[in-house]
Parts: sequence; structure tokens; C-alpha cells
Amino acid sequence: MKSLGIVSFFFSAIFTIAAQTNSASVATTLANTAARAMSLQDCIQEALAHNLDVQIQRYNPQVDLYNLRGAYSGYDLTWNISGEHSFNSTASEFVGTNLEPGYIEKSDSFNSGVGGTLPWGLQYDFSGNIAQEKQMQTGLGGSEVTPGSIQVSLTQPLLKNFWIDSTRLGIRLAKNTLQSDEQSLRLHIINDVTSVANAYYELIYAFENVQVQQEALELSQTQLDQDQERVEIGSLAPLSVQQDQSQVAQNQANLISAQETLSVDQNTLKGLIADTNYIMWHNLDIHPTETLVAQMQEFDLQDSWNKGMTERPDLIQARLTAESQGVQLKYDYNQLFPSLDLTGSYGYNGSGPQYSDSFGGIQQGNAPFYSYGANLSMPIGNVGARNKYKADKVTLQQYLLELKQDEQNVMVQIDNAVKMAESDYESVNATKQARIYAEAALDAEQKTYAVGKATTFEVLTYQNDLTLARSEEIRALANYEEALATLAQQEGSTMEKYGIDIELGR
Repeated sequence: MKSLGIVSFFFSAIFTIAAQTNSASVATTLANTAARAMSLQDCIQEALAHNLDVQIQRYNPQVDLYNLRGAYSGYDLTWNISGEHSFNSTASEFVGTNLEPGYIEKSDSFNSGVGGTLPWGLQYDFSGNIAQEKQMQTGLGGSEVTPGSIQVSLTQPLLKNFWIDSTRLGIRLAKNTLQSDEQSLRLHIINDVTSVANAYYELIYAFENVQVQQEALELSQTQLDQDQERVEIGSLAPLSVQQDQSQVAQNQANLISAQETLSVDQNTLKGLIADTNYIMWHNLDIHPTETLVAQMQEFDLQDSWNKGMTERPDLIQARLTAESQGVQLKYDYNQLFPSLDLTGSYGYNGSGPQYSDSFGGIQQGNAPFYSYGANLSMPIGNVGARNKYKADKVTLQQYLLELKQDEQNVMVQIDNAVKMAESDYESVNATKQARIYAEAALDAEQKTYAVGKATTFEVLTYQNDLTLARSEEIRALANYEEALATLAQQEGSTMEKYGIDIELGR
């Protein structure tokens, strides 16, 4: 592939310059550095797997999921069982002239029940109890009875806590928190992937710019060699050779600068895809397997706006924030009402000397009991609930205005990103034509120079123009690729663009 050719040419070029500049350190560094060919998808996968920022953010939805499940605890069944033994005695005493005998009371009681709340606020309690009671009077004997009962009790709110209560509020807010943190994770992934893509394109540019500067150096060196031969035979003034030498030195400096930029861009990309293993990547050079090719793309501003409005994670988070505030406001409004609860119970009694007699009576169901009624409770003034409702209502209006502002900002950002991508694509075509013209101009000037009708300075000027045109062409190509990545980021479509799917573990 073209990029692999660039890589091999880059190494040969660097060694050539090292020999010319007597820079043994450059050759030693490259000899000790391993290379790894990587595509953009390879870099993105490494970043998603090892980037510490993404790894940290992945935990938030998992925590939120546990919190959401915990919010359903308000509907848990509550089971209780208890037992009690009691003893009470009184001494005999005279009441007037009569001696009232004392007595002894003993009882063993057991209670058990299951209760809870249903999603529409109905509170239920299934309970049963049984007790064995003994009473004995001093010198007169005693009695023994074993009463028991089972019953179901129901309480249904009709006003306050009817359409939403604290449990339902907690569940709705926990769901929105989970969705919001999922979008936060998407936002981090989008930003990190965009950074990786831009760094990858910058690295390709750096490699190709090194090649451009190497070709410029070779071109000026060839000019120097030819002019030295002309000086030796007396057909050219020594001043021209000095101009050539100056140009060679300048091109050597430009190549060194391009090499430095390449090293910095290497580290930038490594930092994005490495976590704690940066030391492993330090002695490893990434060689892009892709090239800068400007593929024509149709830009539809309205379609980009639609994507931004529906896919931008920050907008989705803003809507979830407003929605959560709306749920809170609904709860606050419900708390303004008085408590009006319908109550009812139904059950069966049983009694007898022994436990079996009591259980038998309950089973026969010939001693039913029931009750029904209503409870009304209303705080006078209800100052706290009324002012909380007003405050949260104002807060909701604030969130809605902020959402409108965010949507407007997103539309402006997308508009700018589309215009930038369109402009960069036009620059690609323009710089390509400029490079073609510069090549033709240099070729013509070299032919003119060969017949003695042009100066060395003019040839060097055309060489510099060609080098600049080549550099600007690859710069425009990199800018266009980065503009497309930025546009996808502004639309919120980065994950779709690069085929990324994340598992949230629900």
C-alpha cells in the first residue's frame, strides 16, 4: 500500500540524511525502535480497550443499574414473626370485710404477617395471631382460652401518593440517571475516538511531510552537485554553489523539524491508546496503514441537524435532566393534596381451650369480622410542600431554557462543521492543482536553466514553491479527514461512522 511505501522510503531517507549530517544518534534511535503497522480501527479498538478515561466512565452505568434495581425495594415483601410470653399476678386483699382472692395470668402469643406496597400505592398486610391465655384465682381454680385470627388489611391512597409516591419517584429518577450516564459514556467515547482519529491523520501527515522534506533535500542536493560540476568547468559562478549550499542546509533543517513533529505526533497517538502500559508503547513506532485520500461526501445540513438533535449525547442528557425535573414536579404537585386513604380489613376468628380448637374455628370460617372506612389528613397551610412545588417549577423552566440554548448551540456547531468540511474539500482540489502547476513550472525552469537562460536562484525558488505546494496538499488532505471526524462528533454520529457498539451489561 502507499503508506507502507512511505514508511520504507522514510527509513531510507532518514539514514541518508544521518550520513550527510553525520547524525549517528538518529540512526541509533531508529535501529532500537520497533514498528507496528496499525489501521485507524486498530487504534480505536486499542483506545476503547485501554484508555483510562473510558474505563473509568464505563463503571457509572453499572452503578446506576444497581441503584435502579435497589429503587424497586419499596415493593419488597416484608415478613415478620414474633412471639411473647407474659406473666402477671396479684395478691389477695380485703375489700371492706370481704377477702378478694388474688389471681395469676399467663399467656403465650404468636404473631406473623406479610405486607408490602403495590405499584399503584395499595398497601396490604396479611397477618395472623394466636395466643394461649390462662387465669387462675387463688383457691378457686382457673380458666384457659386460646383465641386466634387471620386477616387481610388494605389501605389505598386516593389523593396524596396516589398517582406518584416516593418509590415511584425514585424509580423514575434512577432510570433517567442510568440513561444520562449511558449518554455520558457515549460522549466520552465520541470525544476520545475523535481525538484518536485526528491524531491518526496527523501522524499520516507527519510521515508524508517527512517524505516531502526528504524529496526537497534530495532535489536541492542534486542541484548542488550539478552546479559544482559547472563551476569546475567554468560555466557557472561560485556564488550559485553557495546559494545551493544554503538551500541544502535549509532543507536539512526543515527535515529535522519534520522528524521532530513526527516524534511528537507518535507520542500523541500513543498517549490516547495506552493506559498504564505506556512504557511498552514508548519504544514502539506506529506506522499507519491508511493514506490520506479525500473521498467526496455529500453534505446535507438539514440531515446533520436532525442527527445532532437526536444523537448528540449532551442534548439527550439535557432532555433527561428536564424530564427528571418534570417527574419531581409531578411528585411535588401530588404532595399538595391532603391524604385521603380508604381502609378495609377482613378476617376470621377462632377460639377454644387448645390451639387445635382455635385453628379449627379459623378454618371453618364461621366467625368472620371486617371493617372499612376512610382517613383524611391535611396539614394546615402546607407551607413546605407549596414552596417546594413553586421552586421546582421555576427550576424546570430554567432547564427548558437551557435546553433550547443547547439546541441552538448544537445547530451552530454543526453548521460550522459542515462549512469547514466543504471548505477543506475545496482546498484539497485547489492544493492538488497548485502542486501539479508547481511541478510543471519547476520542470520548465530546469529546462530553461539547462540552456543557460535561468539562474540558480530562480530554480531554487521554483523548488521551494514545489515543496510548499506538496506540503500544503497533504496538509489539506489531513484537514479534510479531520473535518469529517469533527462533523461526526458534532452530529453525535461518531460511533455509527466508525462502527462502534458498546455493551452496557444490562
